[in-house]
Amino acid sequence: MNDHSATDTDIPALMADIGTRAKAAAAELAHATAERKHAALISAADAVWSARETILEANAKDLAAADEKGLSGAMLDRLTLDEDRVRAIVDSLRAIAEQADPVGEVLTEWDMASGLHIKRVRTPLGVIGVIYESRPNVTADAGALCVKAGNAVILRGGSESFHSSRALHACLVKGLKDAGLPEDAIQLVPTRDRAAVSEMLTMTDTIDVIVPRGGKGLVGLVQREARVPVFAHLEGIVHIYIDKDADPEKALKVVLNAKTRRTGICGAAECLLIHQDVAETIGQGVIKALLDAGVEVHADGALATIDGTTPATAEDWGREYLDMHIAAKVVPDIDAAIAHIRQYGSNHTECILTEDDGAVGHFTSRLDSAILMHNASTQFADGGEFGMGAEIGIATGKMHARGPVGAAQLTSFKYLVTGDGTVRG
Repeated sequence: MNDHSATDTDIPALMADIGTRAKAAAAELAHATAERKHAALISAADAVWSARETILEANAKDLAAADEKGLSGAMLDRLTLDEDRVRAIVDSLRAIAEQADPVGEVLTEWDMASGLHIKRVRTPLGVIGVIYESRPNVTADAGALCVKAGNAVILRGGSESFHSSRALHACLVKGLKDAGLPEDAIQLVPTRDRAAVSEMLTMTDTIDVIVPRGGKGLVGLVQREARVPVFAHLEGIVHIYIDKDADPEKALKVVLNAKTRRTGICGAAECLLIHQDVAETIGQGVIKALLDAGVEVHADGALATIDGTTPATAEDWGREYLDMHIAAKVVPDIDAAIAHIRQYGSNHTECILTEDDGAVGHFTSRLDSAILMHNASTQFADGGEFGMGAEIGIATGKMHARGPVGAAQLTSFKYLVTGDGTVRG
């Protein structure tokens, strides 16, 4: 990477140069062998572990600056690296390396009466721009997934994680170098200037798709201003519906895990809908358990009479707390739950807790979120948990990618058509 300082003023020229180099790297990476891409990621994983002290020192700089800025506890948690989290980054890089290489995979093939043989084959998208906020692990995951799928990537991390991202990026570049792949395949925008983001959104000649990872403000900005296609989710407004035929023990376990395991991730439960027939039984038990776990429950209707709850207001529906808060409401039946989710959901992840297969079919066929779960914690809404090694994000749009975006979702396809001097009559 060129050593542009953070004070560079000619952002358009800087970004045009990064874009041109990414495009050239993508052309080379598109036909790189699976073995070389695997070698690059394994080498990067080794480099991260070897450089863990340097990475943690860089992270300490970011944390000190974030603390000074008065960032919230949830944001600081997302930004923080410790040895365990560095180990998780290493494990993630290795998991992506071990995934099957998607490039060149024959999706389907057939023969035509004309004598043509036609194959549909996976091919890289080209250059991917990733714009993200404070989580430094996204630098490693996004960089690795893009390379695995034969794409070059331009990473624009949040200014909060500037030093951490640079330290991780250096390890990724070492991996590329060791494997004889173009170093420009993973570039990190070397400035905190926000103008770089606006520039990326209009680079239609060099960037093929933009993936925003972050809060509503960032994703909203990207969706409004991007001229480049976007894979995005605006918010993770995740609902859990406790049906009248729910198993009490499963309901308790799943809801507590879905809310409290990690509150700051997009798969954390934000709203609980409880069938009126079990509001006094399972509902009461689950609400009390949430309160005991330190969750502030914004309760509606009959649930508001439970000691320790806070009365829900209109603002609590469709709200992404990303914290130890949950909205809770009694619904008359499954259709009322579905109607509530349609009105307030964000097409990310919803869950039904029930032992009735008919209710599951009803719920999953009438809702169109990217991920629909049955009797399982919504914290599993994650590419790694789906067997994709890792994810670059969760896409809630309807086009191209939906749900966790792993290496295979970072590809398109082309048709290979073979004849034998075949002409059309």
